[in-house]
Amino acid sequence: MQKLFGAVCLAAAAAIWGGTYVVSKYVLAYVPALTLVVVRFAIAAIVLGLVLRLLGGDKVHRGDWGKLARYGLVGYTISISTQFIGTHLSTAHMGAVITSASPVCIALFAWLLLKERLSGKKIGALLVATLGVLIVIGYDHGSGDGSNLLGNLFLVIAAVTWGLYSVLGKALTERYTPLTVTFWATVFGVLFTLPLSLWEISVEGFTLPLDDPLIVWGILFLAIISTAVAFFLWAKGFELLDAGTAALFFFVQPIFGSFLGWLMLGEQLTASFIIGSVLIFVSVGISMLGDEKKKEAVAT
Repeated sequence: MQKLFGAVCLAAAAAIWGGTYVVSKYVLAYVPALTLVVVRFAIAAIVLGLVLRLLGGDKVHRGDWGKLARYGLVGYTISISTQFIGTHLSTAHMGAVITSASPVCIALFAWLLLKERLSGKKIGALLVATLGVLIVIGYDHGSGDGSNLLGNLFLVIAAVTWGLYSVLGKALTERYTPLTVTFWATVFGVLFTLPLSLWEISVEGFTLPLDDPLIVWGILFLAIISTAVAFFLWAKGFELLDAGTAALFFFVQPIFGSFLGWLMLGEQLTASFIIGSVLIFVSVGISMLGDEKKKEAVAT
């Protein structure tokens, strides 16, 4: 039952992030990338702090503050900032292709840092899911200009650091609740990103267009739903599942992104979408079934 709940948490987080690209792309046209990261995390930290105060949180041991700071730096400041910058500079398709490498990075970091066994079945599931993502989103050569290449580099950094962030979070959620971990990571994300945002504003200049309700609602969605809620669900899912299996749920993002595009924007769902989606869900099922059999074997 715990594994099922973990799977639901991860799928819900992926569903939210699947629709985040459209919102962030719109808001980034008016708000600089690093400034948007700070505003997004600051609002999320306030929301998480209020919930934590209401429900009660864990007392953080002195020796773990550095680990929480590293977690926030890697996953919030570096990964999300480079994702926003890469999204702004590169193409939508290339962004989806490159960031789909995150589950592979998660599995590798879980093998290196958590000593999780990288079985042939798990490797096969990763390959099948990767193929499914490529079929769903297709391949885009991009423009090949300098900004596109730089954007792709930022997206690679985002994918690698997201893998490290997810694995670091699993270790922390073994000591503290996902709510506590997510709150402090968000706070550190704000602290580390704020100097970069101030520099960005001094160079580009910026005034928050509060007269546009779509921008305001977009920022609130990114802060509350896409950060406070989704990051908590992601941490909770990694608490309940092996990192290698949990990583596969990241592949669900483009499915929900495409589905929302069909539902809200009238975009077509092609045969490629159906085939790719089936491959992704099959790969997740194979990996979770493998974990259940391994658990039963250990129990007997």
